[in-house]
Amino acid sequence: MIRHSTLIISCLLIVLAIPTPARAQATHDLPDFSAHAAQAKLVLARMSLAEKIGQMTQADLSFLKSQDEITELFLGSVLSGGSSDPKSGNDLASWTKTVEDCQAAALATPLKIPLVYGIDAVHGHNNLLDAVIFPHNIGLGCTRNPDLVREVSRITALEVRASAINWTFAPCITVPRDIRWGRTYEGFSEDPELSGELGAAAVMGLQGHDLSDPTRVLACAKHFVADGGTKAEVRLANWEGFGDEKRLRLDQGDVQIDETTLRNIHLAPYLPSIAAGVGTIMPSYSSWNGVKCSASKELLTDILKDELGFAGFLISDYNAIDQITKDYKEAIKISTNAGMDMFMVPEKYREFIKLLTELVNAGEVSMDRIDDAVVRILQVKAALGLLDPGVKLTADKALQEKFGSPAHREVARQAVRESLVLLKNENKVLPISPQAKRIHVVGVAADDIGIQCGGWTVEWQGEAGPVTTGGTTLLTALREALGEKAEITFAAEGADAEGADVAIAVVGEMPYAEGTGDNEHLQLPKADQQTLANLKKSGVPTVVVLYSGRPLAIANVIEQSDAFIAAWLPGTEGAGLVDVLVGKHAPTGKLSFTWPRSAKQEPINIGDTNYDPLFPFAFGLTYEK
Repeated sequence: MIRHSTLIISCLLIVLAIPTPARAQATHDLPDFSAHAAQAKLVLARMSLAEKIGQMTQADLSFLKSQDEITELFLGSVLSGGSSDPKSGNDLASWTKTVEDCQAAALATPLKIPLVYGIDAVHGHNNLLDAVIFPHNIGLGCTRNPDLVREVSRITALEVRASAINWTFAPCITVPRDIRWGRTYEGFSEDPELSGELGAAAVMGLQGHDLSDPTRVLACAKHFVADGGTKAEVRLANWEGFGDEKRLRLDQGDVQIDETTLRNIHLAPYLPSIAAGVGTIMPSYSSWNGVKCSASKELLTDILKDELGFAGFLISDYNAIDQITKDYKEAIKISTNAGMDMFMVPEKYREFIKLLTELVNAGEVSMDRIDDAVVRILQVKAALGLLDPGVKLTADKALQEKFGSPAHREVARQAVRESLVLLKNENKVLPISPQAKRIHVVGVAADDIGIQCGGWTVEWQGEAGPVTTGGTTLLTALREALGEKAEITFAAEGADAEGADVAIAVVGEMPYAEGTGDNEHLQLPKADQQTLANLKKSGVPTVVVLYSGRPLAIANVIEQSDAFIAAWLPGTEGAGLVDVLVGKHAPTGKLSFTWPRSAKQEPINIGDTNYDPLFPFAFGLTYEK
């Protein structure tokens, strides 16, 4: 059985760890979904079984045969998964019209219940071209700045709402404990206290105090629970068509830990987000001691709903219930009875509706369980104002005018410069001297927005390329800042540095997301290693800027550099990097993850016995005055 005393102690520790402003906000008016129970139950009393199960169903835009299916099936939600863009284009106008048309189809049902439309806006409204893309969470973790995270999330909400979307599958409050995992960059930190603090700040930035405010969006804490604690194993990588070779895998695996560890490390960050009023939570693909999280009544109902008092609703991950068992009907039964409320069934929504209806009619899923799920969904919709007469479902033109605006980009620029971690600075190479006559930049990543942003940017897996989306690369920003004061030269492969006052080498991982990002070796790409070798021959003082979704094996690289900056995946605003390089702002970031000497040290985390990393948790230099 679950030990309640352990939870109470963990809860107190986490809540007390939040700085006073965040803790004070958590005690004021925040979304209270149970307060809308009466309104939800009035609607429930008018619903047929088909309408109830429709509310529990979420289809993907790309698989809808037409928007008439929303009306026909009484769908409660539609999502646009990674790379699922409107057929008319990936611009703000196309997204807005598509979402508004989907809402019109929902209003054509007898009860006229609007949709919650979901999207993975995980570092800005990152699916849309020309949106402001913020640093991924690993970088925000290094800021140690909950007020900034709250503001980043508020701006994200404004840009999401500009496209008429009202729900984002964020924040990710995972606690990655093995950085070889390809989703490491989605977590704020290996430390549950820091993850909890910043996760709650993100929730408050997205949702605010009143979800009916048309400038706010519904948040989703994910992935419940312990997705960052899976055990590494060598197995077939035949995942979503990305190959069938054997390699190290951590994604969607099994978390083999005891209950105390589960609570103290992986459950703890959810408590502040629940206190902040998060409206939805997404269970993980992964398992806890052999039981899929999406199938665990202990986790979803006994702990999350009954013990922690979560009053929002649970949304399954993309096709997650398929992994419970090969019998799809049985999988639906298990997950529904475990406590899942809404099901992300992108393509199989008709089959899901048919099978769940059969399960209810056969008494294998009770009507009480269906009603509980639907009331939870309707309570959240009521808090969003979606059950109010005359609710506005179209995009606000004033918000659209601010989409991708300089003011929004300035917040992202601040987030970039505060996220940078200076790991080395010999002979005061940084900041770059104002007397420098020539600065030589090398590395393909120096002028590539796609690499600079990483995964979950326009495409699900991200994509290298200079025209992936709007924004400013490091090279462009450096030329804009110093172009009249110094000559800025560029050679992608590292040649022609001779005679420069300083060289800046921009290197890093190619974009990736879940599944494909698991990496056994944590090495720089071979092309980048060759670029650095070419540059070293010049003898020019060298600054290395690393773009990565986690610490990499850099022991040899850092020895060859005079200064080294961990820039993570900074997003579209390269000017924030230049602010620090030229000394306009000093670096302040502190590592939110332990930096290992090599991949062989993984997993390594603060508090381990014989803790001997290359750089410890919370390490970070600044400029000497």
